[in-house]
Amino acid sequence: MIHPMFLCHGAPDLVLEDNEYIKLLRELGKNLKPKAVVLFTAHWETEVTTISSVEGTYDMIYDFYGFPAELYRIKYPAKGSPQLAEKVKNLLKEKQIESNLDHTRGMDHGTWSLLSIMFPEADIPVVQVSINPFRSKEEQFQIGEALKPLAEEDILILGSGSTVHNLGDLNGNATKPVAWAVEFDDWIIKKVEELNQNDLFHYQSLAPNARMAVPREEHIMPLFTAMGSGGDRTPKLLHRSYAYGTFTYLGFEF
Repeated sequence: MIHPMFLCHGAPDLVLEDNEYIKLLRELGKNLKPKAVVLFTAHWETEVTTISSVEGTYDMIYDFYGFPAELYRIKYPAKGSPQLAEKVKNLLKEKQIESNLDHTRGMDHGTWSLLSIMFPEADIPVVQVSINPFRSKEEQFQIGEALKPLAEEDILILGSGSTVHNLGDLNGNATKPVAWAVEFDDWIIKKVEELNQNDLFHYQSLAPNARMAVPREEHIMPLFTAMGSGGDRTPKLLHRSYAYGTFTYLGFEF
């Protein structure tokens, strides 16, 4: 069994760095060896949950601008899995959760930035799943719950997003995280480790500095999906670090 995870994908240039978080991602990839990856990406927003059902190799999506030219030359030739996509759809249907299949969309950096570090050989099938930032946290959690059987088949369910994600407050010269970001993550980590779902569902009104840390919810939604997939097992904090003062690199195993 491979336990679901939530991992922050960071800025696109994460793939050019060499730090403790990169080392963790590499080690995870070496040790996990999943049969496939089902990844909920913060960079794909749809009203109805949509599942990539790509036959063959994904096209690359460079959904960012202003970064070094070498980032736009990166290729990660992972293949899709229409069979697994159909299975995901059926599991959601069993729980009366509506979903669609998408046969053409490429792979965004919320997906390839993590997977190219974890599984550089690109030899593991990947199914991307969209999020809806306007859906309730409870609903996003229930989507994860519906996919619990996949873990028993050694399929990695991965939420790719971030906790603190305030692009307006980034500081390229920062050498340590700002206090309000640390306080917010302290609260999130505590509630996740306690499996306190109710408080987490209402983090916007309960967590310190929530509006500053999460001005828009698309990047935190994959956390709830991954948590829903994990059941009652005590979550494990895999990593915590920061970039640009307010960019969290956080990892949980559920």
